[in-house]
Amino acid sequence: MNKVVVFCGSSLGFNPIYKEAAIELGNYFADNNIGLVYGGGKIGMMGTISDTILAKNGEVIGVIPKLLEKEEVVHAGVEEMIVCKTMSERKVIMSKIVDGYITLPGGFGTLDELFEALTLSQLQIEQKPVGLLNVNGFFDAILLQLDKMVEEGYLKPANRNMLLVGTSVTELMQKMSNYKAPEIVHIINKVVN
Repeated sequence: MNKVVVFCGSSLGFNPIYKEAAIELGNYFADNNIGLVYGGGKIGMMGTISDTILAKNGEVIGVIPKLLEKEEVVHAGVEEMIVCKTMSERKVIMSKIVDGYITLPGGFGTLDELFEALTLSQLQIEQKPVGLLNVNGFFDAILLQLDKMVEEGYLKPANRNMLLVGTSVTELMQKMSNYKAPEIVHIINKVVN
């Protein structure tokens, strides 16, 4: 993987373990020559991971909608900042330049981006790994909801398994590197295992 988008919060949350995870992932990217593509912010988890990579002269690409391009939000230290019109356009741009997706703790926007990436994979529009760094059990309730969706017949097990989950950066990156997308078929709801 050459470039990976990281979806994460514009807040740091209350527990410093989340910031530490962003720093650890940023160091992994910089040490392994993986470029970061992210929302372009200088605050919260976004600012932490981008600052970590920039401190090691790693590659950082920001993609930010014009409505968020405010002095207090946009990261002035990121040389490659793509300014687009809408949040939807941002997702399309990110999708075109990355080899995979990782989600760190965040809020509504983070979950929106995660589930859009999973939907693109389910519909076989993309064949990229989608990873979730489950720091401190942050995503446990969401993972239980996905299991409930399988149990109730709203999500196929093969599609549920497209979400790669790790509790450490090393574990998640290994899963993403080994990811093989389900075989492409011509019937939307059919997935070959």
